Amino acid sequence: MEVRGVHHAYRRRVVLRGVDLRLRAGVLAGVVGENGAGKSTLLKILAGELRPGRGVVRHRGRFGYCPQRVVLNGSLTVRQHLEFFKVAFGLADLRRAEEVMDVLGFAEYTNERVGVLSGGTRQKLNLTLALMHDPQVLLLDEPYQGFDWDTYQRFWDLAAGLRDAGRSVLVVSHLAYDIDRLDELWRLDEGVLHRRETVTA
Repeated sequence: MEVRGVHHAYRRRVVLRGVDLRLRAGVLAGVVGENGAGKSTLLKILAGELRPGRGVVRHRGRFGYCPQRVVLNGSLTVRQHLEFFKVAFGLADLRRAEEVMDVLGFAEYTNERVGVLSGGTRQKLNLTLALMHDPQVLLLDEPYQGFDWDTYQRFWDLAAGLRDAGRSVLVVSHLAYDIDRLDELWRLDEGVLHRRETVTA
């Protein structure tokens, strides 16, 4: 994915001031910044959910997007969500979704209504829906909200596995947790992305 000169403003409030970003295949990258810095706005633009004021975003292949706000239907079961997205993505089966559910440790909730699930379990489903079509580019906005420590570790193992399989993974967070797990790190400050030195050896 390549991003050049992306600007965005909400009326007079300028949020992004010429963001440039190149996300290579086989890279686990992170963007950090204070609350209100424009991270979620940037991710929405990268995912095509929001049109930038100006600038260009180019990406090839399938992409998955896990927004910060979980968008699920509380009256439907986990399986009904999976079946709905299976049709939307044109998938032959739910094999990949079931693999992700096993890794995240919530396969036993398949027949539960989403409305009765904890916030952390809903977030696991949110992440599964973003991953079930095996995207080449994965955009994650605060993806581990509500996770317990074990699931948090499982998430990073999953992200590293995607990176090792040649996928491009971008994790956005307001805090620079576990930056040693990242290959590349940027900080969004005053609407501009600043590249930090390579994190891992």
